[in-house]
Amino acid sequence: MKKILMVLTSHSAMDNTDGKTGVWLGEFTDPYYEFIDAGYQITLASPKGGRPPVDPMSELTEHVTGSNRKYNDDEVAKTAFSQTQVLNQIRSDDYDAVFYPGGHGPIWDLAQDNNSGILILDFLDAGKPVAAVCHGPAALISAERQRPGFLNGKIISAFSNTEETLVGRSGNVPYLLQTKLEEFGADVKTALVPFLSHVEKDGLLITGQNPLSAGPTAKALINFLDETAEARRSPEIA
Repeated sequence: MKKILMVLTSHSAMDNTDGKTGVWLGEFTDPYYEFIDAGYQITLASPKGGRPPVDPMSELTEHVTGSNRKYNDDEVAKTAFSQTQVLNQIRSDDYDAVFYPGGHGPIWDLAQDNNSGILILDFLDAGKPVAAVCHGPAALISAERQRPGFLNGKIISAFSNTEETLVGRSGNVPYLLQTKLEEFGADVKTALVPFLSHVEKDGLLITGQNPLSAGPTAKALINFLDETAEARRSPEIA
């Protein structure tokens, strides 16, 4: 059985406000069902384990996706979400790829989580892809801290400074993700128009810009895994 690990944030507090954050639900559900429909077995993990916080804004009617509605009627998925494994118990050897959904939470916990940073490097060193969307690429910062220079020259996408300003949360975060990634030497590519879908692939890294990019980023990861599997089979066929 093909296996994908999804790593979710455990962080819910925003800076300078009583507002909450957490997992942006559609950035979990859109990829989750892409993976399920493609025949992958999914394991969910988070720094603290258990049920991750969900950004309340992502549950508002205007942000609800078809996959959100599917999730609300899916007891198996809801149980898995409420019982995520503790991240420090996860081994990259057990999975074919890892995917990091966003929500603002990762810029606090996953960006600093040593276990996550080591895990990302373990996947990449083993030739396995790492995908992330929106604020999920903040997890790459921990990999950078584990291996200085890791992000230098990497072409990635992530939630843009413009989008952060437009959603009104630029004053409630410790740093702007695009700026932070660029400070480490990453080349951050974004859509010409804010909030449109945008995906970048650089070697084993597959990253998406915003919530609308979550499904396309998952599809890009699936395509990469399919192409890799096909390439491995081809010599045998020949």
